[in-house]
Order: sequence, then structure tokens, then C-alpha cells
Amino acid sequence: MCVETQPGDFGPPRDEREMAAVADIMMQSYAMSPADIGAWMQRASRPDLRLLREGGEVAATLVLIRMGQWYGGRSVPVIGVGGVGVSPVHRGRGTATRLMQHLLREARATGAPLSVLYPATQPLYRRVGYEHAGTRQEIRIQVPSLDFSERTLSLRPIEEKDSQAIVLSYQRHARHRPGWLDRGDFSWGRVRNMRGEVAHGYLVEGRAGVEGYLYVIRRPLKDFKQELFLTDVVAHTPAAARRILSFLGDHRSLATDVCWYGGVDDPLLLLLREQTYSVKLYMHWMVRVLDVASALEARGWPEGLSGTLHLDVEDDLFPENQGRFVLEVSDGQARVRRGGDGGLRMHVRQLAPLYTGHLSAESLRAMGALEGDDASVRAASSLFSGAPPSLRDMF
Repeated sequence: MCVETQPGDFGPPRDEREMAAVADIMMQSYAMSPADIGAWMQRASRPDLRLLREGGEVAATLVLIRMGQWYGGRSVPVIGVGGVGVSPVHRGRGTATRLMQHLLREARATGAPLSVLYPATQPLYRRVGYEHAGTRQEIRIQVPSLDFSERTLSLRPIEEKDSQAIVLSYQRHARHRPGWLDRGDFSWGRVRNMRGEVAHGYLVEGRAGVEGYLYVIRRPLKDFKQELFLTDVVAHTPAAARRILSFLGDHRSLATDVCWYGGVDDPLLLLLREQTYSVKLYMHWMVRVLDVASALEARGWPEGLSGTLHLDVEDDLFPENQGRFVLEVSDGQARVRRGGDGGLRMHVRQLAPLYTGHLSAESLRAMGALEGDDASVRAASSLFSGAPPSLRDMF
């Protein structure tokens, strides 16, 4: 249950003194070194920083990140939240809850129907309406097991002139991966330069043009060995996938493992001869539905599937989300109107994992997260079905 609290003074930093306060809060919240906080402050755009001031002091801070997430083949505008920190002397007073309530009001006012974040702690974000909505999985392969010898496609270093082709290649791949980011400059910056680690990019080309690419950071280990960390990897064809795996296998004399992030259904794993890999949960990410009607209409839906679902939603922060809605799906699109009999009843928090496809209506009902008759639950399970939502990017 989200409890309404008194407003504070919320907005971007006003001067260098407040920027220094942000740096101090981040250092103490995340045990960051002076070098790390310097790099973080360079990446965090000043207009996207938000502060909560209480008693004339900067009490808390966060970063607002404008981007999109792919659902049903359509990019849904989202507000990402990162760098949430509270001054040590302001903790235990509900400061973080007030900070997030202000952020959510601003995010809804921008027109974004969703907000997404990685939680350092879950109770805070659940209080303001976020819930688990997908996973970020660590995928790790033993390099000596990559015994591929695909050489029919060209592989060369990525150049500046390839930037647009790389973005289009990523979008072509990501649009079919529920939850993946429709990246903006912030996210692409992390792909190419992660906390000061420069990633080397390689493009795979065939007769039809770009067939795949990867960005790799070589991290030193003991005894001259190294780990290959991929900030991004995309393959559109089997030949491109094998060429990428061949390239990684060519590092076997020095590299022990190759690691990247994604989902449990990563297609590259299908090509491996043996299960010489691990897929391990890194973290659940959380979504907050800011505008029920807009969120349902913004995403794509399965082609050839039609149906109607009656929802009854509770929301402690946004009265506009309260009440009954009728969702009508047809031809890959949805229309939402007020009314209906409210056959499926839930808090807006439980709408998040249903919306993304992270949990089925049956699973949510079994855990007491929603109420509904069998017909409504079956309809919801069909309409929201799809591949498991995942995320490659951290923010």
C-alpha cells in the first residue's frame, strides 16, 4: 500500500553546490571511489538529475532516463530510474518514498505510460507501485568449447560510419525481445564505454549487408588470462552467429570465459554442441504502470489474436488509474475504454508482471496477486502470452 506523503522541493540541481551534494550522496550510498563518482557524474546529464530538498538541504537524488522498451514489436516510451540515493542523515524518514512519488508524478506528466528500474531494495519500490516484470540473466560460456570455424562472412572493426547501421541492426533484433530497451544516447554510451572500459566493436557483413555485430571488453585475470565481456552481441543469421562464435573461440589461447547479459532464451546457446555454459539470474527488474489505458494501447499484441478483457485496477497514487477498464485486442492493436464488469481485479503493482508477460494470470491468481473468474484469467493468459521478458542493458 502506497501512503501519500507531504511534498518537498523537487527538481534538477540549481548550482555547483547541489551538484557536489549529489556526488557526496552517491559516494556514500554506493561506496564509490572519487574516480568512479567522477566518471558517473560525467555520464549523468545535469538536466536529467533530480533532487529532493528538505530543510534547505539536498536529501536525496536520482537520474531520470528517457528511453523505450519493446513489447509486442512496438516501442513503448518509458522513464528509466537510476542512481537513487539518500543522504545518510535523511534516511529512515520516508525520504526515498517521497523522492519516488515526485519522480512518478513527473514521469506520468511526460506522457510515458511506464517506468522501469533495477531495485537495490524491493520494499521501497513496491510501496510506490513497482513490481517484478522481467529478468536480466548472466550468460557465461567456456571459450575452449567454442570450436567453430565459420569464415564465409567478413568480420572487421566497427568504424564511425557504421553507427547508424549498428543502431538499425540492434532495433531489428530487439523489437522481438520483450522488455529490451529502445536505446537512447545514455544506453548506447554504456555499450561503447562502460565505466571507463572501452569496448572494441566488430561488424559481421555478408552480401545483404550487416548480419551481426559485437562489442567486447577484454578483462585481465591472473596468469595472463582474460575474460571476454560482451556489452552487446547481435546475430541475424546462422552464419553470422557462427562467425561471432568462431571469433570468440579464436581467443582460446588466452581467454577462459566469455560473458554477456540477456535472457534464458538466448538463441546463440542453441548452436553449442554441449552445455558448456551457465545461465544465472543477475537481477529482476521492476516496472511501474503510470497510465493504465495508455500502456495497454501503446504496446503491440499477437497478430491474429483477438479478445476482450475487463479489468478493475486499484492505484494509491494516481486516481486516473483507479476503476474499471475494458481492453479490446484485435489485429495486433488494443483499444481501452472505461467501464465493464471488472472481471479481473488487481492492484496496479500486479498489472506490471502481467503486462510484460513475466507472470501469467494463473500464476498471479495462485499467489493471491489478482482475483478473477476462470474465463477472465484464461483470456488474460492468452492475450499477454509471449517470450519471457528480459533486459541486456544496465542503467
